Amino acid sequence: MAARPSAQKISSEQLAKHLQHGVQPLYIVYGDEPLLALEASSLIRDKARAEGYLERELFFAEPGFDWANLAYASSATSLFASRKLLELRINNGKPGKEGGEALQRFCKDLPPDTVTLIHIAELDWRGKKTAWFLALLEAGIGVEATVVHRTALAQWIAARLRAQQQEADSDTLAFIADRVEGNLMAAHQEVQKLALLLPPGKIPLSAVQEAVIDVARHEVLDLGGVLLEGDRLRMVRHIDGLRGEGAPTPLALWALTEQIRNLAKVLTALQAGRPVAGALREARIFAPLQQNLIQNNIRRITLAQTHAALRHAARIDQIIKGLQSGDVWDELLQLLERFARSPNTRNTPYNTNHIAQAFVQPHALF
Repeated sequence: MAARPSAQKISSEQLAKHLQHGVQPLYIVYGDEPLLALEASSLIRDKARAEGYLERELFFAEPGFDWANLAYASSATSLFASRKLLELRINNGKPGKEGGEALQRFCKDLPPDTVTLIHIAELDWRGKKTAWFLALLEAGIGVEATVVHRTALAQWIAARLRAQQQEADSDTLAFIADRVEGNLMAAHQEVQKLALLLPPGKIPLSAVQEAVIDVARHEVLDLGGVLLEGDRLRMVRHIDGLRGEGAPTPLALWALTEQIRNLAKVLTALQAGRPVAGALREARIFAPLQQNLIQNNIRRITLAQTHAALRHAARIDQIIKGLQSGDVWDELLQLLERFARSPNTRNTPYNTNHIAQAFVQPHALF
């Protein structure tokens, strides 16, 4: 077993490199992307087996689970193997008071000749602040399986293709990403299918178009990111996907309106002379992905543009309530297209020398 590094948390994408230096006594796999979490657990399991941890005990921390079993398993000596892999799966991310205390005790005295793998599903932000979870990270290595967002999906697909000795140009990668967006398990399966259907080397777009089916899942709450990216084709695909899935139009309008309000707040603060970091903080925008999207697109958006969009949102609200006539989905697409990039517009980080368009007092903002 290798000497334990100082870092307590790594991403699932960093795990393979980490394991080259040897397996550690305790791993905690968690995150919002089930495929990557499953793959991470499998990598740890395989590495432990390769290093001689041949016996395996598996526990599911479900309602009624006796946490004394964990303490017993960690202290029991096997007659058949000197090294053991101990797995614990907490599928709801909530071990409860008894479980939390048991995990903290476990962390204080990790069993010898044992690799412990704890897989935690559905761990929300509150769970990440609990004493038991922090104790696990202090004692072991946290492996976080984060969602692959649309902006990184093409690169993720390219890496998976390289692993199977295939490559594709940017148009082909974008085509695949459009058809598997929001469905990473399907993306994984489609990439594997290309390995079966096509030979190693560069794969042509025409062959991929015949092989890859459209399995994209479109989430209402992703609309804010779609708006910021400004890709007109993706706007159309996303709205068509939500319409086809019967998504609730009030929720779609809310998601768009929240993002537009955030943009207005940031632009107002910038116009008042605030630095970008301060403007984002005042607008209570803390997620790194959203911060990056706003900074990369803020230069092409004006304050007047956001105010006009909010007036448009107010009209869509009237249509949803039956007080005006119109096709809600068409109007939502038109609202999105107010923020579409022109073909020659690049994503450029905000320059503090850029002065937003003169402040226009909003009228009847939604």
